[in-house]
Amino acid sequence: MNIVKQLARILFGIVFIFSGFVKGVDPWGSAYKFTDYFNAMGLDWLLWAAFPLGVLLAFAEFAIGVAFVFNWRMRLFSWLGLLFMAFFTPLTLWIALKNPVTDCGCFGDALVISNWETFYKNLVFITLAIIVVVNRKWYADKVKSIVPGILSIGVFIVYFGIVYYSYSHLPILDFRPYKVGTNIPEAMSIPDDAPQEIYENIFYYKNKNTGDVKEFTEQNYPWQDTTNWEYHDMESNLVQEGYEPPIHDFTIESPEGDDIKDFFIYDENYVFMLVAYDLHKTSTKSQEEINTLAHWAMDKGYSFVCLTSTLQDEAMEFAEQNDAPYEFFNCDEITLKTMIRSNPGLIVMKDGTILDKWHYNDIPSPEEVEAEFEIE
Repeated sequence: MNIVKQLARILFGIVFIFSGFVKGVDPWGSAYKFTDYFNAMGLDWLLWAAFPLGVLLAFAEFAIGVAFVFNWRMRLFSWLGLLFMAFFTPLTLWIALKNPVTDCGCFGDALVISNWETFYKNLVFITLAIIVVVNRKWYADKVKSIVPGILSIGVFIVYFGIVYYSYSHLPILDFRPYKVGTNIPEAMSIPDDAPQEIYENIFYYKNKNTGDVKEFTEQNYPWQDTTNWEYHDMESNLVQEGYEPPIHDFTIESPEGDDIKDFFIYDENYVFMLVAYDLHKTSTKSQEEINTLAHWAMDKGYSFVCLTSTLQDEAMEFAEQNDAPYEFFNCDEITLKTMIRSNPGLIVMKDGTILDKWHYNDIPSPEEVEAEFEIE
């Protein structure tokens, strides 16, 4: 029985540490997920709280997990763990039933599971939380020193440092499809042997004699019996999802409305993409460094463009106000937020492969780019 008690505490703690950490190293990703939820629930007035709530939720999970693993103050944290699960278990049931978002985001971008899988996972963990609460005094009696507290606080300090760095620069771990090293054309391709979508067709035919409408399958529908039956309706149900490539929604739209992404992702030279999902919210603190790098890149014959979801007229106003020498093209806002967690952020690629990414706080100088890529 003691083994079960310890396993319940440690397993609960490890999963909570993992969940809190992968969301903590990507604070803007957590904020975007809260934004999705608020939009789906019609809570637009709460959008301002998306970022602080994302950071707070990640830390709450991480802190509970650390306390469980180190067996620190279990009389308190056992109840916090149970309250956490008591809130999120019915919430994830509602999400599974209503499907307001396709990905709950419980493990950030590190591990994507379905809404129903999330709910079933929570059923297991609320059971573990109950076991821990029932035995909270037993855990507390095992602690004979201040070591668990010192270790927990030390881990919290390191965690806050990582979260702050990931906020001020870029996430220290990138789980998204546009991470450094990704070849975009390959990530967009579908293997020949990839699973295909399978649909089940249901046919409805009306009996000419009785007027009744009957349901048929593809195997027995009376398409040849035109004397007794006439077609009424049909519905198709997805029974097996097909393969979806990691990158499946990437387009770059010119002012004329053409998709010109191939011009950039198959370019054998260096391509610099400034990603600013919303120019009204973009930071201009590094605009001088960006303009300097853009002039250098274009003098070298390299492409330097800005991808944004902002309308072209407004993009031109931004260019005039900030002396931006590069062209602006349109891209989906969600795609841009996925590409880089910075507004703006800089991506450099060659032959479709992402070579490096920079937050606006870290825009490199031409000399730094030349040194990194050995450009003469």
